[in-house]
Amino acid sequence: MRLTVMLLLWACAVGAGLGYLVPYSNAPGMTGEAPKQWPVGSTIQPNGERPILMMFIHPKCPCNLASLEEFARILARCKSLADMYAVFVRPPGVGGGWEKSRNWATVAAIPEIHMAVDENGVEARRFGATTSGHVQLYDAEGNLKFTGGITGARGHAGDNAGADAVRSWLRRGFADLRRTVVFGCPLFSPPSDSEQGDVGCQS
Repeated sequence: MRLTVMLLLWACAVGAGLGYLVPYSNAPGMTGEAPKQWPVGSTIQPNGERPILMMFIHPKCPCNLASLEEFARILARCKSLADMYAVFVRPPGVGGGWEKSRNWATVAAIPEIHMAVDENGVEARRFGATTSGHVQLYDAEGNLKFTGGITGARGHAGDNAGADAVRSWLRRGFADLRRTVVFGCPLFSPPSDSEQGDVGCQS
């Protein structure tokens, strides 16, 4: 009888945990409005020859590893079709090098990706990015072609509509989907977490 009760309690605990994790993993972050034309004043400029694919990243967001895996996969399959940028937001009040995190090291190991530090999130705000992992694709003339996330759930790499849309546009010049939700931590969460540790992902 005691064993039965313990098993029932264990099953309830597992069920409750799954009941929390499933909605959480499928809860997207807030998404701002990306400008339809490349914004004036941006420190990143199209060269007029190739599209630009950018990802805005909170250096301490642990679930962005999945987004970065998809980003690297796009680069591997679409080499020379776009200039790719990883833009790391450095919030106010932190020292130089705060962005040198696991996410930074992951990107640094990917060839042919430009890395940029966005002081105080100026560029992220300019492009309407509010959630870590937000990807934007502009053509060589600075026209927005895609905005959103490239994972199907929080922290889960694998086939998804956002990455498919980006690849389709880069390879064929068109995509049926132009916008997806973004799964990740808020880009502008306060850096009160230790400068060494990861932030907790929030919806």
